[in-house]
Amino acid sequence: MSIRMTGGDGMKAEHTIDLSGVMCPMPIVHLARIITEIDDGDTLRVVADDPAFCLDVESWCRRSGHELAELEFDGERCLATIRKHAEPRGDQ
Repeated sequence: MSIRMTGGDGMKAEHTIDLSGVMCPMPIVHLARIITEIDDGDTLRVVADDPAFCLDVESWCRRSGHELAELEFDGERCLATIRKHAEPRGDQ
């Protein structure tokens, strides 16, 4: 697992986390922890090769209130871009 964070100085930041090799349920566990560490309005790009992650992240975003801005599957990996909302609902 690797994390790269960019931005700062009042700019909305884009963060990337590579969860390749991490299997269910841990990608969502890591996502829920990391989303609490970034600022409201920032985006988090998640790369995962867990076959369940694409479905899990859609459901997690609906429940938590964060925006799933982009979701794609390239045949091997799921790439999700999530925008953190200030007042999420439900469980993170």
